[in-house]
Amino acid sequence: MSFCEHCQGQRFDRAQVLRTIRQIREELRHSQPDPAVDRALALTLHTVRALEIPHLEPEESEDPVVH
Repeated sequence: MSFCEHCQGQRFDRAQVLRTIRQIREELRHSQPDPAVDRALALTLHTVRALEIPHLEPEESEDPVVH
């Protein structure tokens, strides 16, 4: 089983966004602690993780492909 190119790219992009938001959150916790900002970034992380990423073009393959 494998991921198609589109889905693999979307997973990679989402992971980059999540890493960046986590990094910003950590930096702000140390430099300017603000509970409201921390809650906003936590909500942002939750929302990005919950995004539905539609598969745009089905590929026909002999191997099962996860979308």
